[in-house]
Amino acid sequence: MASITTPKNEKKPNRKKKVALLTTAVVLVGGAAFAYWTGTGSGTGTGSTATAVTALTAVQTSTVSNLAPGATAQPLSGNFNNSNSGPVYVATVTASIASVVKAAGAVAGTCDATDYTLANATMTVGAQVPAGTAQGAWTGATIQFNNKATNQDQCKGATVNLAYAIA
Repeated sequence: MASITTPKNEKKPNRKKKVALLTTAVVLVGGAAFAYWTGTGSGTGTGSTATAVTALTAVQTSTVSNLAPGATAQPLSGNFNNSNSGPVYVATVTASIASVVKAAGAVAGTCDATDYTLANATMTVGAQVPAGTAQGAWTGATIQFNNKATNQDQCKGATVNLAYAIA
């Protein structure tokens, strides 16, 4: 059988050298990991906001009819048409009397906004109104025909036009 012999001048790696090489390798790898975790840097980014918001439309959904002296106040309520691509925040809706149109053939005399009372005209919504028609809701105001001490026949059949401001 053949045997292998090592010449005397050739040295075998000793255990101490192996440990030293292994320790050096671990330190180098650990140093690389340490550098990774403590790295620094910087960067930039941008964002933009919408350029314009299309106005919402308040739509009255309650029906107001038969207003008369001494009759109870009638509620005003509705929703919104939002033609924007996303929701829009609405804080309040404020109702006002835009005009009063006398009925054709009504008796002579003045019938105007002073013949009516809006109560709680500013209604809190405090919500996002989704995009689309008939979205969200508002309510809380009432309208009533005033019972004045004078004859109010000139208001029989009159139409009260209401306006709504959204904030």
